[in-house]
Amino acid sequence: MSETTKMNILLLGSGGREHALALALAASPRCGELYIAPGNGGTVEVGENVALAAEDPAAVAEFARETSCGLVVIGPEAPLVAGVADAVRAEGIACFGPGAAGARLEGSKKFSKELMDRAGVPTAGYASFTDEAAALAYVREQGAPLVVKADGLAAGKGVIVATELAQAEGAVRSCFAGEFGAAGATVVIEEMLTGPECSLLAFTDGKTVRPMSTSQDHKRALEGDLGPNTGGMGAYSPVPIVTDEEHAAMVAAMEKTVATLAAEGVDYRGCLYGGFMLTPSGPKILEFNARFGDPETQVVLPRLENDLVEVMLAVAEGRLAEVELSWRDEWALTVVLTSAGYPGSYERGKVISGIDRASALPGVTVYHAGTSLTDEGEVVTAGGRVLNVTALGATFEEARDLAYRACDLIEFEGKTLRRDIGLRALKGRAAWDA
Repeated sequence: MSETTKMNILLLGSGGREHALALALAASPRCGELYIAPGNGGTVEVGENVALAAEDPAAVAEFARETSCGLVVIGPEAPLVAGVADAVRAEGIACFGPGAAGARLEGSKKFSKELMDRAGVPTAGYASFTDEAAALAYVREQGAPLVVKADGLAAGKGVIVATELAQAEGAVRSCFAGEFGAAGATVVIEEMLTGPECSLLAFTDGKTVRPMSTSQDHKRALEGDLGPNTGGMGAYSPVPIVTDEEHAAMVAAMEKTVATLAAEGVDYRGCLYGGFMLTPSGPKILEFNARFGDPETQVVLPRLENDLVEVMLAVAEGRLAEVELSWRDEWALTVVLTSAGYPGSYERGKVISGIDRASALPGVTVYHAGTSLTDEGEVVTAGGRVLNVTALGATFEEARDLAYRACDLIEFEGKTLRRDIGLRALKGRAAWDA
């Protein structure tokens, strides 16, 4: 196939990450018809939203075959864990995303921690339990602070940072009581690491690892990093406090992990996400994800100069060694606009205004996350995280100021946001020691 031949592409997912992926895929001269399943109120302007059971391997493979797709891109974790990539590859269709065996890195925290041990990469001390009494005894023996994690997928909300013993005990009971469904049947309990967090995403074809630019998410719901964990309230890229030595150590950990997977017969082709803590003794892995981060994607992809379709095909076809990544010099910062009540219960169907005005600002892109279109064509809220307002700037301060200026142009009933995204990084590394 020549480098100018267009191909149809199927993208799975419905969030801000997928809107960012859709825009980057559509910008490629290789992109023919772009299908997004199920998509959202923003992706409908980039490609064709389709009703498809994204977690059904057979259904996805059949749709890709019937629409002559040359590439399938899997955004969220659930289809990966379900083995969608395996079914697509069985049809002879290129797929960006690991198969079920590789997706266990995210699908099971116990598996992931054990793999980290085998790979020899630095991580927090831990123990795993399937028995509530044994887990509670371990918590009492260790004492707080601790991090309690539901083993399986919990939509980014199965991690409880417990600063007090009673909180840790409550988290264990919540897991075994079924608060996180089957995900909490096994519980992983870790020591709590200290320091700034840093996300490092990488393209890998199972042999070569090409790290993307660093980024930093803001998980907590409230300013000052208070409140419950969320799917992410904002992010920026690159991370100015990361030293060259720390970056090299993070890349080495990713490479060791991919090499260990390969040595154990796991064919991992897609994005590997390393969530790191920059501890006083060096970077340590907090978690692996088997896909692009959200909202990290919304600040990393706008800075990528490469043709995303070409990069993903190189990953899918096992020839990533041919690719060198190139990055824009600008800084990127995104602020997530959420529905009142998130990450708890919230209302849907609130009319959104001002997206066009915000998007008209030079350097600003508004990515839809939890949105949908009414029959009258109005954009309304349809989720907890509603929009990601991303700005590029020549300096960190410029990108940050522009993002918030754009946020103020957008209105919907119950709009909430954190006003301190990136503020800590502006103060330097010492801000994490305060």
